[in-house]
Amino acid sequence: MKKGWLKGKFNWQEGFGAFSHSPSEPGRIVRYIQGQEEHHSKKTFTDEYVGMLRDFRVEFDRKYIFEKADPE
Repeated sequence: MKKGWLKGKFNWQEGFGAFSHSPSEPGRIVRYIQGQEEHHSKKTFTDEYVGMLRDFRVEFDRKYIFEKADPE
């Protein structure tokens, strides 16, 4: 069955990241999700992800950041 959700071949990534936000700010989170397409036209997913890692003071090795997540 072909759904056409992804361009190219699908592969599971080796790692993951999880971040939480306060439940007292649902409006802010909804607005963020609704504006993702425009937001990511200015900033790549990778840049945003690395920024979040830094904001949360998560140690990471850049070689493990999945650059292929960004559209070409």
